This record gives sequence, C-alpha cells and structure tokens, in this order.
Amino acid sequence: MNAIDALILAGSRGPNDPVAALGGVPHKALTPIAGRAMLAFVLDAVRGVPEVERIFICIDAETDLRAVTNGTAFNRIPPANSPAASVAAALQAIDGDRPLLITTADHPLLTPQIIAHFLSQAPQDADLCVGLAEAEAITKAFPEGKRTFYRLAGRGYSGCNLFLARRPGAVRVAEYWRRMEGHRKNPLRLVREIGLGALIRYALGLLSLEQAFNHVSRLTGAKISPVILPFAEAATDVDKPSDHILVESILKRRRAVG
Repeated sequence: MNAIDALILAGSRGPNDPVAALGGVPHKALTPIAGRAMLAFVLDAVRGVPEVERIFICIDAETDLRAVTNGTAFNRIPPANSPAASVAAALQAIDGDRPLLITTADHPLLTPQIIAHFLSQAPQDADLCVGLAEAEAITKAFPEGKRTFYRLAGRGYSGCNLFLARRPGAVRVAEYWRRMEGHRKNPLRLVREIGLGALIRYALGLLSLEQAFNHVSRLTGAKISPVILPFAEAATDVDKPSDHILVESILKRRRAVG
C-alpha cells in the first residue's frame, strides 16, 4: 500500500467517564495503564507502520500531550460533539487524497502487526474498510472478558475500532453515521433509516455479514467492506473499569514475555 495518514480519536466523554475517573485524570486518553497513558500505546502502534506519513489526533486544544507524544510530530484536530461528527469533520479538514487510517485512543492493545494485517487485507475498491473480529476467537483468547457481539447468520462479530477511509465515499458514510447518532432517541426514525426488512432479518438471525454490509453500502452510496482480523486483541478496548483490569493484565504479560 502507498502512503496513508492516520487519525486517532481521543475526544473526551466528559467528567463522568468511569475510565478517566479510574485513572484520576480529566481525559480518558490519558488514563494510565501498565504505567503509560493509553494514548501512548496507540501512538506506538501507529508510528510503527511504515505507510503512515502523518498522524492526526482528534482532541481538544487544552489537553497537553507533550508527555504522551514524546516528541512525535502530530497534527491536532478539534473534536466535534460525537465520534461520527468528529470523523466527518476530520475527513473534510485533512488535506490531500491519501487513505485515512482511523482508530481510537482507548485501544492500547493495538500493534503495528495488527494494523499491517488490516491494511494488507483492505480491498482497494472500498470507500470504507471496517475491522472486525469473530466472537469465537475473542472468547477463546479472553474468556474472562464480557462483550456484546453482533449476531449475523449465526456468527458473532465485534468491532475493532479500526477503519480505513478513502474519500470522498467515506465522507458519505460518516455523515450517515452522524445522522443515525442523532436518531438514537427516536426509534421510528432509526427504523426508517435502516429499513424495517433488514431489521427483521437481523432479529431473526437471517442477515449475513455480507448482506449487512451490502445493505449499508446501498443506504450510504459508498462501498463498505469488512476485514476480519485474526487477533482477539484487536477487539479488546477499554470502555469500562473491568476492561482496564483485563487489558492491563495482557500488557503486563506481553512485557514479561518480551
């Protein structure tokens, strides 16, 4: 793959975020885990990928990142009022036409190897590639973890907070995602946006992974492709204190082995 840019979403969830509170910090991305801020692990993973030319961090201007970035050059993107809105704004603001790798600051198990595999498997003709891991692989590797899976035609999948966006099609996907976020408190609008038939097939376990992605591709007018990752770590982020315990134990085991 040719040169790409990378965007790390590190927007704050506000003063009541349980992971930020656990770390005693004002910002979730700065929560220490295995002795370092979570964002530092993600930066290590991203800058370890040779294809990445520029790194963008979506975070407020007031947050001091000097101790975390340790001299790594990056561009700051102001966050919007939701992850989808932040991605849509970033796709518009970042100049150039290079593909954009997108991940999140609460993903300290991310490695250059996971990203490299994702990039190598991402279809060249897709506007947006979405990293997924299968439930079977995740529960086998980390049976102590508790996760919610998307069930499609009898198989479970989890998102990996890993995307590859190609403009301009990915902008349409981000705008659709942002619109869907705005309908969270209006179930009827959600049903209209997604389509009753697709929802019924999903509820009955009749919708396959391919059918689901084809359906959303039609709704957004952009080609969206899944990329199945054979790494349970790729789907293990830190959303709650119990995740922090699990991920910190994994990082410490890595350190002991490495």
